[in-house]
Amino acid sequence: MSGIWSKYNALLEAQPLLTKALTSLTGFTIGDMLAQKFVNDDGKPYDVMRTIRLGSFGFFVHGTTGHYFYGMLDSKLPGTKPATVATKVLIDQTIWNPIFGLMFFGYLNVCEGKSFDDYKKKIKADLKTAVMGSWAVWVPAHTINFAFIPPQQRLLYINSIQIGYNIFLSFLGNKKVEDDVVEEEKKEL
Repeated sequence: MSGIWSKYNALLEAQPLLTKALTSLTGFTIGDMLAQKFVNDDGKPYDVMRTIRLGSFGFFVHGTTGHYFYGMLDSKLPGTKPATVATKVLIDQTIWNPIFGLMFFGYLNVCEGKSFDDYKKKIKADLKTAVMGSWAVWVPAHTINFAFIPPQQRLLYINSIQIGYNIFLSFLGNKKVEDDVVEEEKKEL
C-alpha cells in the first residue's frame, strides 16, 4: 500500500493537474456506478454513457478547476488558523459551490445535447437543492480539509468524500425536471 501511495505522490509532484484530473475521473465514475447500482430504482438497465458523462466531468472540469481554485484559495489565505479555515469554507460554500453546480448541470446539459432552455429549467429545479445538500457534507469536510490536509493532497481528500457525494450528484444531475417546474414557469410569464 505504501508503494501505491509513493507512486501517487510522485505523480502528483511531477504532473499535479493530470493527477488531480485522473483522481476526479475515478471519483465521479465510481460515484455514478454506485448511484446506478444502489440508488436508482427506475428499473432501467445500467447506462454506460451516463457514467462516461460523469467521469469525463470529473476529468475535464472538477479535477482541473479544483486544482486551480484550491491552489488560489491556499495562496490568498495561507495557514490553518480557525478564522482562515472558516473563511475558506465560507468562500468555498457561498461562491465556489454555486459556480460548481452551474458547471455540473451545464456540462451534463451539453453532453446530453439539451437546449439552453433545458439548462435554465434544470438550474431552477435543482441548483438550490444541490447547493444546500452540499452544505451537509462539505462544511464539515472542508473544515477538516483546510485545517489538517496538506494543500497538495486536498483534491485526493475531496475526491475520497466526493465518491459518496457523487451518488447524490449523479442522482440529481440525471433527475428529470418535473412538469410542475415547467407549469410554474408558465405562470410567471
